[in-house]
Amino acid sequence: MLGFPFRGSHLNRIAPEPRPFLFAYQNPYSEKRRLRSDGGTMSRGGSGGAAAAAKGGKKKGSIFVIDCAKPVEDKIMDIASLEKFLQERIKVAGGKAGALGDAVTVTRDKSKITVTSEGPFSKRYLKYLTKKYLKKHNVRDWLRVIASNKDRGVYELRYFNIAENEGEDED
Repeated sequence: MLGFPFRGSHLNRIAPEPRPFLFAYQNPYSEKRRLRSDGGTMSRGGSGGAAAAAKGGKKKGSIFVIDCAKPVEDKIMDIASLEKFLQERIKVAGGKAGALGDAVTVTRDKSKITVTSEGPFSKRYLKYLTKKYLKKHNVRDWLRVIASNKDRGVYELRYFNIAENEGEDED
């Protein structure tokens, strides 16, 4: 009597090869990364900014300017209050608002505010905070925040073109 046809078949199976140990952040299916001569890994399109900063190279810093010339001339807004607002509201690396430390500095000239960051800092976040300030002081209906065409790190506060819209309504 032969009995159950699959009897003992599980004993004849070949065990799969053990997988190498992986850290939680490694993907076992991704392509293998090439090793650099200094021992680090080379990722696609990476600039090696962290390795350069560790070796004593330049840290990635960013400088952004908010140009408030027109509203300050017309005395619609006070530039000192915008500077204070930014110093109180900017959050650095997920920390509390207002705890800038040495990472971010906010300075003002006659009609410009300069935000200088030693680490990564989002230009979009600065625009968000500026718009929040305008809304809080009830001038968001007249002013808008526009990125200047000339320089990448410059935002400009401009008036909406209300005169053009009024001319179209009369026709």
